[in-house]
Amino acid sequence: MTENGRGKFVWYELMTTDTEAAKAFYTDVVGWSTAPFEHATGMDYTMWMKGEAAIGGLMELPEEVRKGGVPPHWMGYVAVPDVDATATRARELGGTVHHGPMDIPEVGRFAVIADPQGAVLAAFKGTQEMPREESDPEPGDVSWHELATTDYEAALDYYTDLFGWEKQQAMDMGETGIYQMYGLGEKMLGGMYTKTADMPGPPAWTYYVSVADVDAAKATIEGNGGTILVGPMDVPGGGRILMALDPQGAAFALHQGAAT
Repeated sequence: MTENGRGKFVWYELMTTDTEAAKAFYTDVVGWSTAPFEHATGMDYTMWMKGEAAIGGLMELPEEVRKGGVPPHWMGYVAVPDVDATATRARELGGTVHHGPMDIPEVGRFAVIADPQGAVLAAFKGTQEMPREESDPEPGDVSWHELATTDYEAALDYYTDLFGWEKQQAMDMGETGIYQMYGLGEKMLGGMYTKTADMPGPPAWTYYVSVADVDAAKATIEGNGGTILVGPMDVPGGGRILMALDPQGAAFALHQGAAT
């Protein structure tokens, strides 16, 4: 992994309580297919496929994790040049290393890290480059990475140090506060905001998948046992979004780009 790969999201993993149901749900909602992961040793691991490209993975939520009260969830993997150095630096910055660093044979090395506010990501260095196109997102791509936290300014300082993310434009959302966007150079990756007192749940990341029609996807989500949390609603720039839970309770979001 070269230094210019630092800070990019390269993989998205769903840990759930019913992998077969999750395969069927996301295939219907966002159009992904699945394929077995040939390097999985001692566990059942499935890849999410967008066409011929693997974009993420799916596995059973381990029993010991369930007993710890962790629900089904999505986790993003961020490219770093040195996983061990990143884990050490995360601790120095007030973060917590929950798992690893450890190797995945023939794949790479990773560590699961919580930021000082408690939101979790994985740092990853692959044995091979995992390029992501810099073009506009197409249906099936993860197009936005959003952090709801207790202190977005502190969180951004942490991630700027850890991954090289840079502050970009911000929007004043009124009573909700500032929505701060971040990215790498001219590439916008997502946004962060400080949760208001009435927003449930701990600090967490939400991943938005691009779809052609958010309103049509809403009906598909509900028809397949999912739950709509927010939207569909318009967002600045002309797009539409919704936030939802899949049938097992993992949170995700959908984004429809502005009409051209």
